[in-house]
Amino acid sequence: MESTSGQAQDVRGALPEGLDDAIRGTAEDIAALLRGVADTGTAVPGSQWSLGEAAAHLAQANELMADIAAGRARSHGDGTPQSLAAANEQALAAFDERRADPLAEMIVTQADAFLKAAEGADEAAGRRTDAATPATPLGPMDLAELGSYLLTHMLGHGYDLARALGRPHMIDRARVELTLPFLVTAMPRVVDPAAAAGHTARYAVRLWGGAGIGVTFTDGEVAVGPQAPDRPDCTILTEPVTFLLMALGRCAPWGAIARGRALAWGRKPWLAPRFPTLFVAP
Repeated sequence: MESTSGQAQDVRGALPEGLDDAIRGTAEDIAALLRGVADTGTAVPGSQWSLGEAAAHLAQANELMADIAAGRARSHGDGTPQSLAAANEQALAAFDERRADPLAEMIVTQADAFLKAAEGADEAAGRRTDAATPATPLGPMDLAELGSYLLTHMLGHGYDLARALGRPHMIDRARVELTLPFLVTAMPRVVDPAAAAGHTARYAVRLWGGAGIGVTFTDGEVAVGPQAPDRPDCTILTEPVTFLLMALGRCAPWGAIARGRALAWGRKPWLAPRFPTLFVAP
């Protein structure tokens, strides 16, 4: 049997440095929240799900990501928030496990399965020139983006579980920075057409510490990249945890600004509170 440290070193060939540890650590943190919880009927704040339903969704989603990384075709909605919500409910209805301890183990096991599949896919791609880009619920993504997607999804629902249990969450600056590849890929796919209609502006979005992205709207059409646009109309500087919570619809922009967790400047700083409303969290 290979050592844990050996596995981590191998997987880093497929994923950006630190992403494998973040995926494994986040899954373990979520499992630690769940282990020993007797009543999983507790309501999750801001959600229609109970604790058991949210944990079951996480277990199923981790399995879905592991299957995709392994090259197994999986269908789960058409990428729109409405279809993803419907697919989630359908999947939950067909899966009756709601006990905390078994779900905790499934979340960890499927996160590990994703990492092993990513390692295998990377090795296979190195031997081939026709390796397919994985198809995800939010469109095609490479392995790095898919891993970032898995991490982002776990952090969002892990935060919800921590709130439901009155425990500290597992989101930190390092993990937030590792969600950026997914967010750059996914943001154009989750624009709210009504909110963005006719909108033209250039945004530089930066996290405390330096990492960031650039978002440019041109008459409602968006382009997102890892670099800030030239001469941004609005620069938004955000505390990392707050940034991710806003991106995932867990935190309102005005509240973040009022608490000093988000600052804005530029030719049009008043655009900052509107920015999160231009997207619909899937």
